[in-house]
Amino acid sequence: MVEAVLWDFDDTILDYSSSDQAGIMRHFTAEGLPCDEEALARWRSVTDREFARFLAGELTFQEQRRERARAMTGLPLSDAEADAWFARYLVFFEEACTAFPDVVPVLDALPHRHAILSNSNTVYQERRLAALGLRDRFEALLCAGEIGSAKPDPAAFLAACDVLGLKPAQVAYVGDKLDVDALGARDAGLHGIWLDRSRTATTLPDGVHRIAALTELPTLLQALGQEGTSQ
Repeated sequence: MVEAVLWDFDDTILDYSSSDQAGIMRHFTAEGLPCDEEALARWRSVTDREFARFLAGELTFQEQRRERARAMTGLPLSDAEADAWFARYLVFFEEACTAFPDVVPVLDALPHRHAILSNSNTVYQERRLAALGLRDRFEALLCAGEIGSAKPDPAAFLAACDVLGLKPAQVAYVGDKLDVDALGARDAGLHGIWLDRSRTATTLPDGVHRIAALTELPTLLQALGQEGTSQ
């Protein structure tokens, strides 16, 4: 029986990609930097590269932000200058933050407990979750920067289960990345659910469930509950 739903945050609850695009393009314009598709593609490439270094333990959360600022400006910014550059971007990003439209209806429809497990930083995710008006919907917010392990490491998922006081088999994890979220959850013993909004044409690995929208989640959780009672 699934007792709780553990959620990814960025691009699962928060429409991060759209919010980031709107925020960074406004930031580029304000900073007098090129503001076009090439600049956006470079920003995303730099973000992926430096955030991967953070997840690998090569950089702190703040250091990866500084490296992104230096890469985009092409300047040897001091730590203070890089922090200020990134802070100016965050103003635009947070103004643009929106949740996906299917989030609130599904939270209203599900009787389960809810918590978030993110590969980000608790301070920033707390602020964004509150800005979306959703903080009171989740009993816990756990982030890699504070728990000491990141998805897809099973330790991250198991730490969240410990906080909830539940066994992995009692928890479903919903996230937009097949490898980091769904497979990571499955390998930790949770029910791994891949939120594939783009309906990717790929073979689904064993033990992973796929939904194309959160509106499909209640039916899936009901089916998982029935499987549990029939065993």
